[in-house]
Amino acid sequence: MRLLVVEDNRNLVSNLFEYFEARGYTLDSAPDGPTGLHLAMNHEYDAVVLDWMLPRLDGREVLRRLRESGSGVPVLMLTARDELPDKIAGFRAGADDYLTKPFDLPELEVRLEALVARAAGRGHSRVLQVADLKLDLATLGASRGGRELHLYPACRKLLEVLMRASPAAVTRERLEHALWGDSPPDGNMLRSHIYELRRSVDGAHAVKLIHTLPRVGYRLAAMTEPADTHEPASDPDNG
Repeated sequence: MRLLVVEDNRNLVSNLFEYFEARGYTLDSAPDGPTGLHLAMNHEYDAVVLDWMLPRLDGREVLRRLRESGSGVPVLMLTARDELPDKIAGFRAGADDYLTKPFDLPELEVRLEALVARAAGRGHSRVLQVADLKLDLATLGASRGGRELHLYPACRKLLEVLMRASPAAVTRERLEHALWGDSPPDGNMLRSHIYELRRSVDGAHAVKLIHTLPRVGYRLAAMTEPADTHEPASDPDNG
């Protein structure tokens, strides 16, 4: 099992590494919110142990941004806050479990095992679908009309975010954050990825699913009325 520990207490991190590595786990760590968010969004983890009080970006905000990016990785929030309103706030931000400090390491291990097992169980039936477009979150396979789609990782991530939000619109900023976190590249990289995704998903299909919303972003939905789904490369407002 591969874990990400986002915690600024060095002694606690050291204890976690010593305990879990002895049991065959692989761990990464981050000492602050932005670093933890970057690692969680750009690497595959079975679970994340996330402290609430973090430098630069608190745990609840890290979790909120992680969920907005479309990530479903199990997250256990670790904190000294033990009041009911705090626990409710953590769960509403997207936490899967909540453990207050101080705690026993065997209890943390059992809780993480339960989270990963539940996530694995859900994975077999976690299929997003919009019209005849499907994305299997367990296998990462995508298809439309029963025909397999070959997607680059960036396009697959964009597709997941758009399908999770469907039929609502997704802003450019949110899509850029899903791909690059807080450091999106200059230029029209997002537009290029959307172009590739649109070519794979819509292609020659009569019903287009990916729609550009000028000055807003994009939407993935089966629309019954004609819509402007293609964007001129020279128009920055349609990117």
